[in-house]
Amino acid sequence: MILRPADLAREHGISTQAVRNYEQDGCLPPASRTPTGYRIYTEAHAAALRTYLALIPAYGHSAAGQIMTALHGNRLDAALTAIDHGHTQLLRDRETLATVRSAIDHLTTESTPGRPTADGVRTIGELAHRLRVTPATVRKWESVGILTPARDPATGYRVFHAADLRDAELTHLLRRGGYPLDHISTVVHQIRTAGGTDALAASMIGWQERLTARGLAMLTASSHLSNYLPLLGSAEPQ
Repeated sequence: MILRPADLAREHGISTQAVRNYEQDGCLPPASRTPTGYRIYTEAHAAALRTYLALIPAYGHSAAGQIMTALHGNRLDAALTAIDHGHTQLLRDRETLATVRSAIDHLTTESTPGRPTADGVRTIGELAHRLRVTPATVRKWESVGILTPARDPATGYRVFHAADLRDAELTHLLRRGGYPLDHISTVVHQIRTAGGTDALAASMIGWQERLTARGLAMLTASSHLSNYLPLLGSAEPQ
């Protein structure tokens, strides 16, 4: 079946220029040309476009492009490796979400009446003593961005507030659980961005929904990819 750029574009509600751009970028296989220079697309091109557009919500624009250009360059293993990276990232994000949930539960449980507040924690030594770690450990957490204490404008000394104590306690908890600092930094950043554990707890529903949507998008993309693989090469210009 011979298809025009407009035929492919109409199916997805995109412009014909977008279709041509996708071909130019290698996301679609090269099209044959008529004697007057018009592109000739086939069902293989239509399947490639469906596959590429399905890959985007699953793996992102960059990875989707990498997967398709690898396929069209006869580098199947490279395409599969890019897909593997996407699944690995999704698993890591799920583990991070589970870690945040656990940490919030712990911090909520630990916030019992009568527990000392952060008001008296002013120096790195006091914070280290409170957590029963060394000041060098606290400095390490700061160096990787987990802690971001303010500075006293008069003395230049670190000043730790309630949010800093929360982040430090969470870090100490996760380190005891064996989590690496880069993973902890991601978790703390999520809490800090959300505005605290209460706000983050409320936002985790949406976080979970996004991870579920991405997982389902990966299943859809896999279906399109499976349908497209047998057509590889059949759209090459003659």
